[in-house]
Amino acid sequence: MTTTVTVTGTGTPIPTPDRAGPGVLVAWEPPDDSDPVRIQIDAGRGTVMRLLGAGTNPGELDAVLLTHHHSDHLVGLDDLLLTRWVMDREQTRPTLPVVMPVGPCVRFVEGLTERWSEDLEVRQAHTGRAQGPWVDAVAFDYPEAPAEVWRSGDVVVTAGQVRHEPVHPAVGYRIETPDGVVVISGDTLVCEEMAVLAAGADVLVYEAMRFSEILPLPAHRNFIADYHADTVEIGRQARELDVPTLVLTHLIPPPTSAADEDLFVADIRGSGYEGEVVVARDLSSVTLG
Repeated sequence: MTTTVTVTGTGTPIPTPDRAGPGVLVAWEPPDDSDPVRIQIDAGRGTVMRLLGAGTNPGELDAVLLTHHHSDHLVGLDDLLLTRWVMDREQTRPTLPVVMPVGPCVRFVEGLTERWSEDLEVRQAHTGRAQGPWVDAVAFDYPEAPAEVWRSGDVVVTAGQVRHEPVHPAVGYRIETPDGVVVISGDTLVCEEMAVLAAGADVLVYEAMRFSEILPLPAHRNFIADYHADTVEIGRQARELDVPTLVLTHLIPPPTSAADEDLFVADIRGSGYEGEVVVARDLSSVTLG
């Protein structure tokens, strides 16, 4: 058995040529001939291309999980869902669950067929295929405490609160497989809610901002520190949780060299964290089991 965590996008709303929008693929390969379980968390710009680069096409996903309603985490979702449908020429793919907290993400997902109605009508009339795409909007109430929101066999997904106000609701996800536990923060401050969600995690994927670089900027630019995670605080929390592997993504400011990446690592180490640190590039991956 193996569980692979692949960062499909390490970027932010500000585009850079080598960083797709936020996203993480968690794939569990069972020990027998049964089907793997593949889960995509968020779908920023370029997600479909990065999925293909990771060896997975949209038709092979078992679920998509959304952390919150921010454009950089959602703008690639239409592409993912439409591409899955267009590629399904035999119309054999099952309905894809898109799991999210109750709120604006639900309206966004349910509005897919209306946004693309004219394109879908043309394709359906031209090819004779059935109506689609087939998407199951799986909405859950904002959890007071981490709660199970989806499962497939031995793979269980739990959602928990994070602190990304004024964006609300916002959640992180805990994915448990027979190999171990993977936790994805989504966008958040470093907070006690994340500590609860990440307790006992083997891999912690955390959004990361170097406050030392951002806070000196003018007010119209440093406001983003209000609702993102400082690398120094991430290192302190990861140390307290004793997480073996810490993966940094959604990197602000985006590293453009190995030296820039080393600054992220230095912040984490300066807080006393001694585990493995991955300053993710697109398609960086770690494996459990």
